[in-house]
Amino acid sequence: MTPLTDADRRLLAILQADGRVSNQELAERAGMSASACWRRVRALEEAGVIAAYPVVLDAEKAGLSFSAIVHVTLTRHDASHVETFIARIVERPEVLECLATTGEADYHLRVVCRDKDAYNAFLDTFLFRLPGIAHVRTNLVLKEVKLSTRLPV
Repeated sequence: MTPLTDADRRLLAILQADGRVSNQELAERAGMSASACWRRVRALEEAGVIAAYPVVLDAEKAGLSFSAIVHVTLTRHDASHVETFIARIVERPEVLECLATTGEADYHLRVVCRDKDAYNAFLDTFLFRLPGIAHVRTNLVLKEVKLSTRLPV
């Protein structure tokens, strides 16, 4: 895909704020015709720049009051352990994010679940049973100061 234009960036910013906006309103707010707007959004979707139109839930109101950042260190970077870890992590709905990083831990997970008992079950029946886990450290989230899905386009 060609680099994003200013018009693309306007469209993306509007869509990130309100994915349910009509094409007509989107076009008006972006300062373009409805047909040009529709074609540009379609091109952004086809290029994969727009990956999805998610609904953002309030975890607390959805009954998911426990949130933690989990730092995972593998015993060694054995390819089979890494592949197994990644394959199993992506299947778990409690894991909202998994980031491979440099530094003290190999992976950082953002885990959300119902309560501490559900988190303990996640650890005991899943994470601690994965091969190659050397160390797991949990930081409890006390308060979400900023949580956003919007990229700074």
